[in-house]
Amino acid sequence: MKKTKITDLLIFIVGTELVGVLSGIIAGNSFSFYKEIVRPPFSPPGWIFPIVWIILYALMGISAYFIYTSKATARQKSCALTVYAIQLVVNFLWSIVFFRLEMVGLSVIIILLLLLLIVVMICVFYRIRPVAAYLNIPYLLWTAFASYLNIGVLILN
Repeated sequence: MKKTKITDLLIFIVGTELVGVLSGIIAGNSFSFYKEIVRPPFSPPGWIFPIVWIILYALMGISAYFIYTSKATARQKSCALTVYAIQLVVNFLWSIVFFRLEMVGLSVIIILLLLLLIVVMICVFYRIRPVAAYLNIPYLLWTAFASYLNIGVLILN
């Protein structure tokens, strides 16, 4: 792999990871809020979330890189990467609204929007490079599970 390609890949991965890190910093001490709320059945321990998200952000970054380096037209790439950026912004907002602002009802709306955007992103990515879409399936599944948890917290608290 050429040096520029490795650099581009790292930019996509690190850039995506930084979105998660910045969101986490702004969200504040999420572990204390998570411990205080009544959680629905099958809620994992709080320490699991950062581990899962590190992996998911890396997969998202790799998938975006695959779109960026694909043989698709500039317009197709631009459309796909725009959807990617929009879902990343919504992802960024969710933890701030849920943990920092403790606005659980609004966070349900945001996470359901995120779920929809992930489905759209997977569909758009699939048309360009199927492997880029497949890399986001764990993200879709985790976000669906997180949606269940978010709705459960709304109902139970």
